[in-house]
Amino acid sequence: MAYKEKIAWLTLGSMLVAYGVYFSLLALYFDPAAPDGPRILRMLILFGSVTIVQAIFVAIVAAIIAIGARRAGEDRPDERDRAIARRGTNAAYFVLMTGMILVGVVMPFGDPRWKITNAALLALVIAEATRHTLIIASYRRGWHG
Repeated sequence: MAYKEKIAWLTLGSMLVAYGVYFSLLALYFDPAAPDGPRILRMLILFGSVTIVQAIFVAIVAAIIAIGARRAGEDRPDERDRAIARRGTNAAYFVLMTGMILVGVVMPFGDPRWKITNAALLALVIAEATRHTLIIASYRRGWHG
């Protein structure tokens, strides 16, 4: 398995767990009927905590992977790696733009601010998950641009 594929698996898996926990806790414990300052602050603290834990986990495991595959981790990306990254990024861009159109054009006419904020966060997570999924699929299929 290529170094960049391992990193994509790591990032995708940690994102699914971290933000799965965040959005699940949000749905279970955040009362949408009465959002006020303290509840919104707790929501932001939860998001910040989940994001920080996920980032630290990815950094530590990526360092371990890089040490274990020292040569692969230090190699510069070749044309194939750049083409795969570009393919994933291009698709993720359209997913993100679709989410942002929903958040910025449709939702402001009837949804509260906290829902708009969380929909934007969800759009970011889905776009990044799309990017990493396409990177993984491209390495698995041996895509050559």
